[in-house]
Amino acid sequence: MKTTNHDLAPKKVDPKGLPQRFWMLLYGVAVVFLGSCSLVPAKTFETRQSDTQAPKTIEPNQPNLGIVPPPILSSSEDPNFVVKVVQQVGPAVVRIDSSRTITSRVPDEFNDPFFRRFFGDATPQPRQRVERGSGSGFIINSSGQIVTNSHVVDGADRVTVTLKDGRTFDGKVLGEDPVTDVAAIKIDANNLPTLSVGNSDALQPGEAVIAIGNPLGLNNTVTSGIISATGRSSSDIGASDKRVDYIQTDAAINPGNSGGPLLNVRGQVIAMNTAIIRGAQGLGFAIPINTVQKIAQQLIATGKVDHPYLGVQMVTLTPEKKERIKNIAGDRLNITADEGVLLVDIVPRSPASVAGLRVGDVIKSINNQPVTKIEEVQKLVENSKIGTKLPIQVERNGQIVQLGIQPAALPARREG
Repeated sequence: MKTTNHDLAPKKVDPKGLPQRFWMLLYGVAVVFLGSCSLVPAKTFETRQSDTQAPKTIEPNQPNLGIVPPPILSSSEDPNFVVKVVQQVGPAVVRIDSSRTITSRVPDEFNDPFFRRFFGDATPQPRQRVERGSGSGFIINSSGQIVTNSHVVDGADRVTVTLKDGRTFDGKVLGEDPVTDVAAIKIDANNLPTLSVGNSDALQPGEAVIAIGNPLGLNNTVTSGIISATGRSSSDIGASDKRVDYIQTDAAINPGNSGGPLLNVRGQVIAMNTAIIRGAQGLGFAIPINTVQKIAQQLIATGKVDHPYLGVQMVTLTPEKKERIKNIAGDRLNITADEGVLLVDIVPRSPASVAGLRVGDVIKSINNQPVTKIEEVQKLVENSKIGTKLPIQVERNGQIVQLGIQPAALPARREG
């Protein structure tokens, strides 16, 4: 299981004595760690465990509840346009199987000489188990470069790629980026079919889309729907440790679809299917292809992606939240602003700490661009340059303070 880097996690919250639980339990206020990875909520993202093939069951017919998928119409008025797209791009969609060996840890107490004196060689030995997962991916280069989700191959000892024609190859993970959930794989093959790429910046809600993948081990499954929304922030869907503006779709996506393509009516890939909200219907999320391309190019070139990092924990401030804070904190925290982004924690020795940012500061602008939401701060920081000073304006005790902060590279997470 992945956790935050403990050496960089906040040790204290508020010099005025406000406990950390105050911020974390502020009546449902969503707290976001900018530049720090946290656990993805189990209800939101397809985890490795959920990507594992599940037994297939047939549910009895249920009464019609009035939820009817909208008809998918092509601008060419061709009723078989989905068939043509699938025939065109299907061979470039692959199945990815991964496995990793997990070694259980022997409690430290059993290594104590006192216990060994009594138990000798009878002390427990580390046990190993193999975790297996399955997902999807698509070929972006005829010489065998493939993209998929980071969580499909995360920590894998072995990756196997199966083409639609049945051929199987061992895959080498070129790199993975957990912050955007993108990974790049290479197989030893040539003259492979590839997908053409669309422009995800030009997408509009209501456009018809097609998803191809391997949900629950059902290879080469096709579903269709529309784009339900664009620009869904990571905090919108409960994955605040990610830095992605997602495309929402009602095309059916299930565990195992992770890493597969979302296509437009011309057969161009416009996003990578990646997330679902469990228990919901018609709520799937995909990473825009422009983001996938940008990250994949860096992974292929260097094996990693460096993201700018400030080291702050923050909430979007509203008059209602301000009132809650006032009721709980009293005069221990003087907040005069009614809107902006409130800093509730500063990571020690981080760029934010070095720049002089303090708990209770309200960010008003970054790089001379006004901000009122945490998503706006995340986007501006993500688009900044590591090592280049970034002007930041904050309101502190009713006064405007101008500071300069120099983003560092996001610290790598580690096993916990």
